[in-house]
Amino acid sequence: MEARVQWMGPGQMSFVADADSGHALVMDGAAEIGGRNLGPRPMELLLMGLGGCSSIDVVMILQKSRQDIRSCVVELAAQRAEQDPKVFTGIHLHFVVSGKALDPKRVSHAIGLSAEKYCSASIMLGKTAAITHDYEIREEC
Repeated sequence: MEARVQWMGPGQMSFVADADSGHALVMDGAAEIGGRNLGPRPMELLLMGLGGCSSIDVVMILQKSRQDIRSCVVELAAQRAEQDPKVFTGIHLHFVVSGKALDPKRVSHAIGLSAEKYCSASIMLGKTAAITHDYEIREEC
């Protein structure tokens, strides 16, 4: 895996990131350091990456276990250290899983497998942050 990040030039704190998958995005710093709110902050991307990584696992595990999953949303809340480096110290993932007759044990198991075995982002960030999870199931007609 490779990526490239390029500063967009003087007078700003914006960067364009290109991934080897061919996708690109803009990152920007906070206003107090010269950012102009042109994109997410790098630490926000880490948090979103964790949510995406874990969600992919949960959806795939539930699909493989023949659960009729229709939607998966994960809401993340993180705390950071007050001193530099301001690493994540705590992260909570709240999954909202919707479908028909979903088995709560299978949903819980899928989230646990992601957290403990499959989600590289979760396992990596878990080296500095206490990561917790919970979920709710919403029935769809």
